[in-house]
Amino acid sequence: PSRTGPPLVTEVYWITMKTVLASRNIVIPDGVTVEINARKIKVTGPRGVLERDFKHISMDLRKVDGESLGYTVEEDGEEATNASYIKVDLWFATRKQLACVRTVCSHIDNLFVGVTRGFLYKMRFVYSHFPINVTLTGETVEIRNFLGEKRVRKVKLLEGVSYERTASVKDQIELSGNDIAAVSLTAAKIQ
Repeated sequence: PSRTGPPLVTEVYWITMKTVLASRNIVIPDGVTVEINARKIKVTGPRGVLERDFKHISMDLRKVDGESLGYTVEEDGEEATNASYIKVDLWFATRKQLACVRTVCSHIDNLFVGVTRGFLYKMRFVYSHFPINVTLTGETVEIRNFLGEKRVRKVKLLEGVSYERTASVKDQIELSGNDIAAVSLTAAKIQ
């Protein structure tokens, strides 16, 4: 027997909305040079060189000048027209992929801050009864008497991170360096 009418099995397709082009521009500060090669970015400044790899995100990273972005001297001023920019483009992206554009721009901004000013994390020892003793031995930070424990906790400083005991403030250490990821990870390990 043949059956007429609608099919018994229906297929449901979910259509996700995609943005055709998401684009952001980052101004390259004075005194900083940038090299971009296949989503690998190398930033050189007065404090040193930092590199970051964005191969895991499929987007366009290009170094452009103000004129190619459409800036004119009359409307935007000579400073915006003569400046160099990094252009981040993401084509046909879903909502989760669009969040990566701003994240990549923030990472690149952190590279600029790192090679020009650097990062400084200040940490204080807080205790009520057992005084915590923190010392630097070579490239290892040793934490003794934490909650009265006999065990010595050891945290290795990451590459490019310097440790300093603050002289003016009691029970405070300062971690400084150019790479925010290394400095903040060292601070988190000590905490």
